[in-house]
Amino acid sequence: MTSPAGSKLEPIAELRNPGLPLDLPWVNSAQANTSAIERRVATMPRRRSVKKDWQAAWYLKAISCIDLTTIAGDDTNARVQRLCAKARQPVRADILHSLDIPIIHVGAVCVYHDMISAAVEALQETNIPVAAVSTGFPAGLTPFDLRVKEIERSVTAGAKEIDVVISRRLVLEGKWSELYDEIKTFRQACGESRIKVILATGELGTLRNIARTSLIAMMAGADFIKTSTGKENTNATLPVGLVMVRAIRDYFQRTGHNVGFKPAGGISKAKDALIYLTLIKEELGLRWLQPDLFRIGASSLLGDLERQLEHHFIGHYSSNYRHAIS
Repeated sequence: MTSPAGSKLEPIAELRNPGLPLDLPWVNSAQANTSAIERRVATMPRRRSVKKDWQAAWYLKAISCIDLTTIAGDDTNARVQRLCAKARQPVRADILHSLDIPIIHVGAVCVYHDMISAAVEALQETNIPVAAVSTGFPAGLTPFDLRVKEIERSVTAGAKEIDVVISRRLVLEGKWSELYDEIKTFRQACGESRIKVILATGELGTLRNIARTSLIAMMAGADFIKTSTGKENTNATLPVGLVMVRAIRDYFQRTGHNVGFKPAGGISKAKDALIYLTLIKEELGLRWLQPDLFRIGASSLLGDLERQLEHHFIGHYSSNYRHAIS
């Protein structure tokens, strides 16, 4: 299948992905050629490069697509409020002024359920959505009815996006119908809030399983598919990203419905963000380089992006403490 960069994959529908009935023949036909995938992604860091003003523009694009995240056991209201302040102004004013950029903000702020109210309050009068991790995050092993209730309570508390985790055992046991029903129930519980389905790819065993799980999630109505919780031993990787975005491409070409992509976990350097932006542009096209269809789940990445932008401005690197995340 040829790469659909440019106008080949312009969307024909902007409505939220409604999902479709489970199509097991389509799911079972999904394969992944590991050696070909690894060859494809191995070329990207070496020969995809932008410099000077173009590089700064791509850094700014990456910032606008960040889900600025704090999901730690010692989170406090004060920490979340500081994170939200950074989300509202992720780059120092003097750097933005030097680039002739009036304002920029991140794509969303992602927190645990108990921190939703603090985030909503801190982000009032902005259009930055609050995302909440849910469904027994990160393992997803709490009773099913409690996972559904958690979604409903997070929506009621003001979360506009819900990041859900799936039961990995259903993938490993090939129980595709049960997985479809689980995700569809999660989608219904989200109501008007967007659902990001976390595949936890590091625990799914094979790239073929990742391809099939991606299709199942989209058929069940996922607005985004997301690589990882950030808590697995292996999180976002380029081979996994390629498999998932090609599943998104396949789904779009068959249904006309747009589904977003969110790599998460281990993306902490500006150069890594550029590689993922390149992957999206080459495999899905420019439309997917917008925050409603592409997010990067990260916390420390923002500091490096801001530092790189200052380097573009003053010509040398400053100390990390000048770009504190909170």
